[in-house]
Amino acid sequence: MDRESAEQRAPGLVGKTIVVTGGSRGLGREMCHAFARSGASVVVASRKADACEELARDLERTYGTKALGVGFHAGRWGDCAKLVDTARTEFGWIDVLINNAGMSPLYESIDGISEELYDKVFDVNLKGPFRLMALVGTEMAEGDGGSIVNISSIASLGPGRGELPYGAAKAGLNALTIGMAGAFGPRVRVNCILAGAFSTDISKAWTDDMKRAIGDRAPLQRVGEPHEIVGAALYFASDASSFTTGSLLRVDGGAGRTAA
Repeated sequence: MDRESAEQRAPGLVGKTIVVTGGSRGLGREMCHAFARSGASVVVASRKADACEELARDLERTYGTKALGVGFHAGRWGDCAKLVDTARTEFGWIDVLINNAGMSPLYESIDGISEELYDKVFDVNLKGPFRLMALVGTEMAEGDGGSIVNISSIASLGPGRGELPYGAAKAGLNALTIGMAGAFGPRVRVNCILAGAFSTDISKAWTDDMKRAIGDRAPLQRVGEPHEIVGAALYFASDASSFTTGSLLRVDGGAGRTAA
């Protein structure tokens, strides 16, 4: 599927406001383009405010939609409230929240994982999404509803030895997806994409052995291209998924098929 065709399956996004954390690069950047192309107003949020602002300008020039770049650290409780307040002040309402920001730093050994690394991974991958869902989901449930999409990982189903804190944090995000769907229904839909290996900035650090292992595990025998996340993101963000909530969808080339 190319970048243009997926938008045909995303009804009702014109004029919606969509907040994308971790939106300035990788999968987040691709989703921002897709949402803007579908006619939505997009809030691009990540730690690098300059990169967010640059992408927002590009989205406005390219698609004629409204966009806003916001500096945001997903691991900081206070930043979550500021992001929600900024988006609300600029656009009046948040229709869709995409919790995409994440991190999985490398470590040499399991017993060498520092408390700082462990806390940082859980703060960005779990604490921040929880706080944003609590704030945005409550407003949606009390208002006209909306959609929340969490970007998790197949590492949440069966993490390797090099991604244990990350996999545990993402497993928590899976659980929150199901719990928040119950807490905020029926007005709010909360769903989750379990992403596999994609060719983004992170993949530049992969060794040849890692790349071969990915190919051996996945039936499609390759990593995903960033635009291949778009179909699932548009489905969950839009009315196409009007009867779907609490769902965990693997987009991984089949690599997670044997995970528990």
